[in-house]
Amino acid sequence: MKEIIRNDWTIEEIQEIYNSPVLDLIFRAASAHRQYNNTGEVQVCTLLSIKTGGCSEDCAYCPQAARYNTGVNVHPLMKQEEVMANAAKAKAAGSTRFCMGAAWREVRDNRDFDRVIEMVKGVNELGMEVCCTLGMLTETQAQKLADAGLYAYNHNLDTSKEYYKEIISTRTYNERLDTLDNVRKAGISVCCGGIVGLGETHTDRIKMLHTLSTMPEHPESVPINALVAVEGTPLENNQKVDIWDMVKMIATARILMPKAMVRLSAGRASFSVSEQALCFMAGANSIFTGEKLLTTPNPSFDEDKAMFNLLGLTAREAFKDDKVLA
Repeated sequence: MKEIIRNDWTIEEIQEIYNSPVLDLIFRAASAHRQYNNTGEVQVCTLLSIKTGGCSEDCAYCPQAARYNTGVNVHPLMKQEEVMANAAKAKAAGSTRFCMGAAWREVRDNRDFDRVIEMVKGVNELGMEVCCTLGMLTETQAQKLADAGLYAYNHNLDTSKEYYKEIISTRTYNERLDTLDNVRKAGISVCCGGIVGLGETHTDRIKMLHTLSTMPEHPESVPINALVAVEGTPLENNQKVDIWDMVKMIATARILMPKAMVRLSAGRASFSVSEQALCFMAGANSIFTGEKLLTTPNPSFDEDKAMFNLLGLTAREAFKDDKVLA
């Protein structure tokens, strides 16, 4: 049975999918994946922290929040040439999407934003899909990024609307949704997912997937992150996320949003190649590669190359969706 792309999923329907026997769930997700995607292809992305630490937000999981003592040093916005060198290195290692993250609450119309615009133009000229995650954006700022050639913008929901206030108090869930609307209006591809392991319930996970899958347009990219518990943050003692929780989230996301890039994202370094293979089988078709994910550990390019060779995976080419549309 072909999975139909829908935006009218109910909480009850998602609950039934999420709670189905795990082998049945993986089979259904793998089938949906085959219907809409080349299962041998994985999008390879690199994430660079272009401005690190000193953030005014209180996200309970984040080592970059100024109020937590996590050993992360504050670094100002990187220079253009340093960013371009990192992008060129990532491209040479096989990445087709380059994401730049800045530890800001929101984008301000100042010299730093002007410099980010120039970085976006530079990476775009390398022939890579360029993505940014810079915090909240106005409609005008989103349009400026689009005009500079920004391909995608990441702004995660993190968790359900109900549990969100337990994790962050310095901005609202609706503010996150407003930023996503501004990104969509500017014609930029939306990258939006969440984090497993924040202390949320299974119902919270289901509700977050409900919010994503009932958007007028599904996010083109859906990162599923496993919490990396960092010493000094309020969540430092949270348990390591179980691989089956990741598999269930990835598989359910794949069934609900069959055409999206579902990214096995943060926390991947803690999973074995066999465990990661389960995630690919369940519908994951995007990863971050490179030794750091902003400030947390990640498998190296060489480790990922060996895994791709073992599993028979190839890197998805850049701008593939645009070529299909053309």
